[in-house]
Amino acid sequence: MTKKALAVLGAAAVLGAVWLAAGQAVPKAGLPVLTTSAGQSADVTTVNIVLEEAGIGYDYCDVPTVEMVADGVGLGGRESGPGFHVETETDLAKYPAGTPFKAVIFAIGASLKGMGASGLTLESEEARLKKLIEYCKQKKIFVMAVHIGGESKRGPAGSDNERMIDAVAPQADYIVVTKDSNKDGRFTKLAEARKVPFTEIEYALGLVDVVKKVLQ
Repeated sequence: MTKKALAVLGAAAVLGAVWLAAGQAVPKAGLPVLTTSAGQSADVTTVNIVLEEAGIGYDYCDVPTVEMVADGVGLGGRESGPGFHVETETDLAKYPAGTPFKAVIFAIGASLKGMGASGLTLESEEARLKKLIEYCKQKKIFVMAVHIGGESKRGPAGSDNERMIDAVAPQADYIVVTKDSNKDGRFTKLAEARKVPFTEIEYALGLVDVVKKVLQ
């Protein structure tokens, strides 16, 4: 999704964040932040655009390893290659290379084509995500699960999209989803059961306001 496509959602979308659970505080994570995909769909691109709209720098890798996350800002100087994409948009004056990440945003959504391009299967992607989240928990790195792909990134129990949700959302420190992603209330129930802070937004652009609250 391009900036133009996001913009046409309208200014009302910025006000589309619905903070669930009365009195629930918006969690604070801070910077620097790493963005990545859980399932290799293009939704992580939307998350990156949202961060740019919010004026927040970030590092990005589609398939980071634990070692890369441990290397902090700059991801150890690694460069993009076939099936592997890296960007450093973090403000290096404030957060020099090697600064430990305080947060990782996982954009949930499965793409078998995307996984294939990265040499992954559903099983290996699940295993990769498990290792990453375990490391984040060990190092007290804030895990933010985002699902903004709507119904197209949902499915029946056991489907590729639901398996990506299972791999990330139950272990997250914060869950943010669009209304269309949560028509069955699955994320609401999951957040309540796990006592995880949860926000439902009307449109993807509503994420701009959310990330400002969480990261700045």
